[in-house]
Amino acid sequence: MRTIKLCLFFFLLFCTATGAYAQSDTATTQLVALNNFVVKENLLKNNKIAIIAADENEKPIESLNGTFQFSINGFQQELKFNNGVAVAPQAIDKSTFLYLRHENESGTHGKLYYIYKKGDDLSPYKINWLVLILIPLGIVALALLFKRFIIIGGIILIAFLIFNSKNGLGIPTFFDTVFDGLKGLF
Repeated sequence: MRTIKLCLFFFLLFCTATGAYAQSDTATTQLVALNNFVVKENLLKNNKIAIIAADENEKPIESLNGTFQFSINGFQQELKFNNGVAVAPQAIDKSTFLYLRHENESGTHGKLYYIYKKGDDLSPYKINWLVLILIPLGIVALALLFKRFIIIGGIILIAFLIFNSKNGLGIPTFFDTVFDGLKGLF
């Protein structure tokens, strides 16, 4: 009988100690999700971009580590984040549009950037989905308001579309960006 009580005592002591350890372990470990990101030039100036995990206020999340699946201009890439920063493997040799998309449990997160290259410097500019809609609509509206400028408006619209497609912004990327923006509204 004494042996059973002693075994029961050690069993309860073991369960209590394990439960306290598990609670303290889960209290220090928190799950960090990648729901927002920012694109910057890589600090090494090697014609590559850095993708920085951020919160909804664009503040970097330095505690994010791990490998995340991204789509960069339609190509699947696994990006390894260390302290909230990952470097895209492709070097950028000329100014281009860059569409990044990440999908996780909370939804799809996509952003369109125009990477302007001047010399060895890269300057990323985030493009809002509204701009993609408003520029062509504005050109069409001006051409319709002033009947004399229909041909000029058509030429400007065609030049805009050629510029976009030559720098990597195709029709599918255009619609993906607009649909991601519309989903963000709801």
